[in-house]
Amino acid sequence: MDSFKAIVVKENEDQVNYGVENVNLISLSTGEVLIKVEYSSINYKDMLAVQKNGGVIRNYPMIPGIDLSGTIVQSSDNRYTEGQKVVVTGFKMGMSHTGGFAEYARVPSNWIVPLPDNLTQKDAMVFGTAGFTAALSIMTLEKNGMDINNNPRILVTGSTGGVGSIALQILSKIGYKEISALVRKEHQEEVAKSLGATDVIFASELGEQKKPLDKQRYDFVLDTVGGEVASRLIPHIAYGGSMSMCGNAGGIKLTSTVLPFILRGINLLGIDSVNVPIHKRGYIWEKIANEWNISKTSLVNEITLNELPDIIEAVKNGQHLGRTIIKI
Repeated sequence: MDSFKAIVVKENEDQVNYGVENVNLISLSTGEVLIKVEYSSINYKDMLAVQKNGGVIRNYPMIPGIDLSGTIVQSSDNRYTEGQKVVVTGFKMGMSHTGGFAEYARVPSNWIVPLPDNLTQKDAMVFGTAGFTAALSIMTLEKNGMDINNNPRILVTGSTGGVGSIALQILSKIGYKEISALVRKEHQEEVAKSLGATDVIFASELGEQKKPLDKQRYDFVLDTVGGEVASRLIPHIAYGGSMSMCGNAGGIKLTSTVLPFILRGINLLGIDSVNVPIHKRGYIWEKIANEWNISKTSLVNEITLNELPDIIEAVKNGQHLGRTIIKI
């Protein structure tokens, strides 16, 4: 192909700008596999990637997009063949390696997961990095004692965003009955309930963090925002409970005392979806494609590359709901 379309982020003096441009294969980072991209999706990190000092992109110009689904068109690795459908999330893609906001992407072969049989390329990006992170969070909480048979009280923060909305739906689908959703705005209450929340609380109801130990409201917290919200919730986690943490939209600082940890034995569980070893990714995607598949009922908006700036602004201003996928 002579040229193809991509979102390109450039730095000019003290400004960062981005838009759709015509590029060619020379513009792509190195890798053993060339993929014709069918879909990508928008994640919080993608919004940061196009901001000045966003902390995501290291070198300019760069094609952003931290995930993609597509079809292999060339491969120098005999494990992968032309015409094979695949999904790629995380690693350095969209950061220091050209990413999924383009008609073609070239990636190292050890970043690739073959698309599961029960998942379309579109469905894969309905989940995308956000869904992969939600699934990883739930799996980690279950490894640390969260069990349907015990009817645990679960709270999901950022519940109408990318990770939170998928987490609510998976938790509801697999049988959890006491799922609370933390929201900030009134219009999010109905959305959270439609996604599977059995109760909704507003961030304003948390009050100030006054006590190192407070009423034991939740057995498990799936936190997607970090910062002050996570800090306020730690004193409310019940004895032996856990909080998974996967995001920093609410800030990177955490304020707590040792008391919830040494008197209630609670756990903070860090969730990293970027560098999960490739041999573990296939299992997670099979789980997503089968018993945890909520792609047909998920809150999804589909756009083109040209419509990306409007969605980026919505994410930046906290006005984005559910998942937005990009038809490349």
